Amino acid sequence: MKSIGVLMTCPMHKYLEQQLETHFNLFKLWHCNSSITEFLKTHQGNTIRAVVGNTEIGADAELIASLPSLEIVASYSVGLDKIDLRKCEEKGIRVANTPDVLTDDVADLAVGLILGVLRGICASDAYVRIGKWKDADFGLATKFSGKSVGIVGLGRIGTAIAKRAEAFGCSISYFSRSQKSFANYKFYSNIIDLATSCQILIVACALTEETRHIINREVIDALGPKGILINIGRGAHVDETELVSALLEGRLGGAGLDVYENEPEVPEELLGLGNVVLQPHVGSDTVETSDAMADLVISNLKAHFSKKSLLTPVI
Repeated sequence: MKSIGVLMTCPMHKYLEQQLETHFNLFKLWHCNSSITEFLKTHQGNTIRAVVGNTEIGADAELIASLPSLEIVASYSVGLDKIDLRKCEEKGIRVANTPDVLTDDVADLAVGLILGVLRGICASDAYVRIGKWKDADFGLATKFSGKSVGIVGLGRIGTAIAKRAEAFGCSISYFSRSQKSFANYKFYSNIIDLATSCQILIVACALTEETRHIINREVIDALGPKGILINIGRGAHVDETELVSALLEGRLGGAGLDVYENEPEVPEELLGLGNVVLQPHVGSDTVETSDAMADLVISNLKAHFSKKSLLTPVI
């Protein structure tokens, strides 16, 4: 398989890059100093048979059109919003992602964000570091145990978050496209009703045109001044302008965010808020999970080029 051309769209996990170089003829798109078109001409784009992308740069219609020999897109992610799935279907291009292996890490971070916001972990850490504890106690925080938790999207990650929240004695409810037969949690067919009913709202659904800005002013106001918003999905799930104004005006109690609309840009207004915990899109970024995701990408590519079934097919 060493002669098979594989295009990696941007820097990802070093182990993944090393494995791709070991097993395939790897091209790195970020080494391009000119246009993508010129890069592909220079590097014989017609010999590239696979693309490895992620949630930063996947495979849009332009890239797909420029690769006449493309057979498979293997995403180093669960999310598929950076891949033109319709174009892939039209051209008979296979698509694979990396579900399951990152579920626990993302769910763990969601709980960490909840605790970070409610218990003021980051703010109290800073309080100690700058010496304020010598002058006065930090003050009272808010407990997590027993809170009502609403989850937007009860897929793999949403379900894993729900199980963790149950261990804290929380009541669980959810909003989804349809009611899940496997879940005993309360189902809401209207996201406003879900937001009204819970104290912590967690966004864990896939990003689609239907879910873009699903967290809007109406949802935020329904969650209210004591409510907490946690987003470990995609930045575009939340109308960021409305989120910022709600936090500044006290219409929302706090937020824990791992994702943003224009990454790596973060609204400057959020940086000074003690009731907001910010992470740099690291939901699945542990050594163990990153290695497992990389292995799954390689396994899907090997399976495809050996004419075997994909391990985690999307198309």
